[in-house]
Amino acid sequence: MGLGGKIATYYEGAWHDENLAIIGAADHAAWLGSTVFDGARQFEGVRPDLMLNCERIVASARVIGLTPSITAQEIFDITEEGCKRFAPDAVLYIRPMMWAKEGTPGIIDVDPDSTGFSICLEELPIPEIGQFNLGVSEFRRPRQDMALTTAKAGSLYANNGRIMADARRRGFSNALSLDVDGNVAETASTNVFLVRDGEVWTPTPNGTFLNGLNRQRVIKLLRADGYKVHEDSLTLTDFDQADEIFCTGNIAKIMPVARYLDRSMGACPVTMKARELYWDFAHSKGS
Repeated sequence: MGLGGKIATYYEGAWHDENLAIIGAADHAAWLGSTVFDGARQFEGVRPDLMLNCERIVASARVIGLTPSITAQEIFDITEEGCKRFAPDAVLYIRPMMWAKEGTPGIIDVDPDSTGFSICLEELPIPEIGQFNLGVSEFRRPRQDMALTTAKAGSLYANNGRIMADARRRGFSNALSLDVDGNVAETASTNVFLVRDGEVWTPTPNGTFLNGLNRQRVIKLLRADGYKVHEDSLTLTDFDQADEIFCTGNIAKIMPVARYLDRSMGACPVTMKARELYWDFAHSKGS
């Protein structure tokens, strides 16, 4: 599935300028979903926190029982090489992936040593701000004793996908989803923050959603700039009382919510400051 424009794929030691077929019909991943991936970005000539993404996919592979066939540093170096196939100002979505090719004979678990690896680079613009609106989903997020929630695993995204599809059917860009205890977890595809009286709040990682890299970075940047950032159990009532809401994720980095349910959010000065801080960080640190 191509997301944007030009695509380059790294597989088995070589780069290919195409959406290369890499998984066979009988591979474990094709019929039992043993895939993990990560997502990074290139924009304005920089690739912020790329090494953290490379480290996380290695960790995700281990969570689902795979033995990574490559190190984080090697993934980083191959990605740097692959980005040179595009124009220096290209806006890219960077997606390393690992999966199981084989399973244990007669059983559904993976053969740890059959791990496949690929990187997909795609031209994909960063979405413009201004129209993003947020609803609330009826579908819950699983606990860590129900699913592999500590990995960025493809198997989690069927539930995320129905959250997103339902939100769009109801006229929203995305939707808040709750954990099994009724606390807000995240949206279908991003971590979420609210601002109230100049202070920032975000759901505390409780094992039902990934503690995103962009989430962690924004918390550090806001705190360093003097903002109070609280990680706590939040309910829908907290979001109903928010002055601002914004989301963090790899596709848009930091996206202000223009409308939450039927309420226009108005100005979002803290969110825009967070964007400014992130872009300054990206350009000061590069990759």
